[in-house]
Amino acid sequence: MNNSLDILSESLDDKIKLLKEIQEYNKKQEQAFSNSEPDMDSFDEAINEKGELIERLEKLDEGFETLYERVSGELNRNRSQYADQIRNLQNKITEITELSTSIQTQEARNKKLIETFFKNQRSSVRKGRVGSKVAYDYYKSMTGAGYGINSIMDEKN
Repeated sequence: MNNSLDILSESLDDKIKLLKEIQEYNKKQEQAFSNSEPDMDSFDEAINEKGELIERLEKLDEGFETLYERVSGELNRNRSQYADQIRNLQNKITEITELSTSIQTQEARNKKLIETFFKNQRSSVRKGRVGSKVAYDYYKSMTGAGYGINSIMDEKN
């Protein structure tokens, strides 16, 4: 039983480590979009790395749940015998919860940064289209009214 509890504890330690790594990649994503010109390569790298870390987290969770199901009956029956180890596991779970909350906050902040960036990009593209359309319409109206470039040049001579 002690061996199983040690494995559960190590699993939680690994999860804490992975969550801290995800926090670091979130910081990289935030930095990538905090500049006026975002670093898309850094952003893409952070996304890919986070994806791999999330897969590892899922595997850890599955393994933890499987092992916990096997030992939970024994833990409940002899709670006082394993009190210190249970308290240790609970403390680690509390830390994991805090890290998860922090990551969710980072993700929300990054999402807002990205949405703002793309909103500004769309606005810039829209302004460019409007400017091009106005110039094209002006050109069409000038050529349609007999004011082509040649007729303007002829009038100046």
